[in-house]
Parts: sequence; structure tokens; C-alpha cells
Amino acid sequence: MSPAARIPDDETGFDRVLAFTIPGRGARGRVVRLGPVLDQVLGAHDYPPAIRNLLAEALVLAALMGSLLKDEDGQLTMQAQTQAGVVDMLVCDYRRGELRGYVRHDADKLAMLGANPSLYALFGQGFLAITFDLATSGQRYQGIVPLEGNSLAEACEHYFAQSEQVPTLIRVGVRSSGGHCVAGGLLMQHLPEGEEGRDRIHVRMDHPEWEHVATMAGSTRHDELVDTNLSLEALIWRLFHDEGEIRVEPLIPLARGCRCTEAHYVSILSRFGEAERAEMRDDEGLIVVDCAFCSKLFRIAL
Repeated sequence: MSPAARIPDDETGFDRVLAFTIPGRGARGRVVRLGPVLDQVLGAHDYPPAIRNLLAEALVLAALMGSLLKDEDGQLTMQAQTQAGVVDMLVCDYRRGELRGYVRHDADKLAMLGANPSLYALFGQGFLAITFDLATSGQRYQGIVPLEGNSLAEACEHYFAQSEQVPTLIRVGVRSSGGHCVAGGLLMQHLPEGEEGRDRIHVRMDHPEWEHVATMAGSTRHDELVDTNLSLEALIWRLFHDEGEIRVEPLIPLARGCRCTEAHYVSILSRFGEAERAEMRDDEGLIVVDCAFCSKLFRIAL
């Protein structure tokens, strides 16, 4: 699936995050639309529609939040878990523009829910963990919030409000047709001191500048986020054309980023003792490793 011809060559259609700031409002944003990369990730497994849509939303969120990292080698990991839900694990991560994700679910339980199950129906009493790993400093920041509300996007909004105290609005849209999936998202944040990097001393969720930006961003429609004839630049212009200045910066392209290699698994398996590796070997004397992210099998002689 490729961007429509009406999108100019110098504007953004698919698989690239667009960063922007509105200096006069002390706000920053990210907008993304996933297409071919999304099909690649989803194509690793034969997910039913409800699970495809769930993972598509999660990948959009991973791209939006991961693109906030200032550490080029840093990683954003988002993991949702529950003990008794239809979905017992969802994991996505972002590093240097590379996305990967996987959902483990109970197919029999899912079949009993109907076509459009709610977030609660899928997870029950679950939680969402969001982790930022900073490669340069070696620091790790993690926040855990309940999986409440109608979507993963709402849970991520709660994360930023509780863990980082940053007023945040997120919108995500997903559309599947003809064997392809398109998903788009918008993230807006208010930086109370007026510029990135300043200390957030006086956070106000009801700040008049934030209320204005949130109202404009909140008017984004689902169909705009997944409209393949609408560039991301044009979407931002629709929302904020009345502002005195909008600064836009295209970020690095996105790609499917499963990092599994035989050398990686050999390194991990080498940490086990010989007796433990003997129990892992099959009748041919090989250790078979199944990568959940890309659905590849690695037969390792070790």
C-alpha cells in the first residue's frame, strides 16, 4: 500500500513520525500513520480482527511515545498483562525507528466476545507498563497504570498524567480493508514552561493554553488519521492553521524491527549450563527457538 498521488513528494504519507511544536502555546506534538510497516508486523501471525486492531493501536502508541526519546539509542517498551483475560500479554517496543509487537491471546475465549470487544472484555483487570530505557545514561524509567477506559490510548494518557505529570492528549484510528491495515495517531503535550527541556514545576491540567490546544487536537477525526490521501503536514495544518507559528520536523522513517538473530539466541543459550541445554534439545540434538515477534524458528546446535 503506497501513499496516494495527491500527497506531494515532500510531505508525509506513511511510516514516518512527524514532530511539531506550537511555540505560542507551549505545546509539542507527534503524528504518525502506519501502513506497509504495520502490514509487515501484523503479517507474522494470523491474528483475528479484534487482535489485529488492538496490536495496530499499540504500535501507533509505541511510535508516538518512542519518538519522544532524545536518546537516539534509547528504547520505549509498552507491555500490557492480565492474569485471566482473553489477552494475557501484549508487548511492543520502539528503538531507532524500528517497531515490533506481539499479542498472545486465548482464541476460544475471544470467539465468545463478538466482533468488537471492549478493552475490559479483552484484558479484564489488567495493567499497562511503559518503560523508557536510556542507552547513553543507562537509566530506566517505568510507570505502571491500570488498563482502564475505552482504549490503550486512554491508559497512556493516564500514564503521562500520573508518572510524568505532563498534560497529554492522544488520538488513534485504525482501519482494515482488503487484507491491509492503516493506523494513525496524534499525541499532544503541554510543556508549562514554554519549551522542551525545562523543569515542569507548575503543572496545570486546566492551563488556558493547554485547554485551547487540547480542544483543537481533540477535534481530530478517526477518518482523518487513516486517510491515505491526507498528508500528516496537511492534518496538522487543518488543526492549527490559526496559530501564529507551527514548527514541523520529519523524524526518522519507521521500519519493522525484529532483532532476532541466531547469534543473539546462541549468546542467551550459552548462559545456561550443559544439563539445562540438554533438556532443551530435540531428537535431532537441536534447540529450537520460536521468535514470537516475527514467527521465525531458529534451530540452534549448541
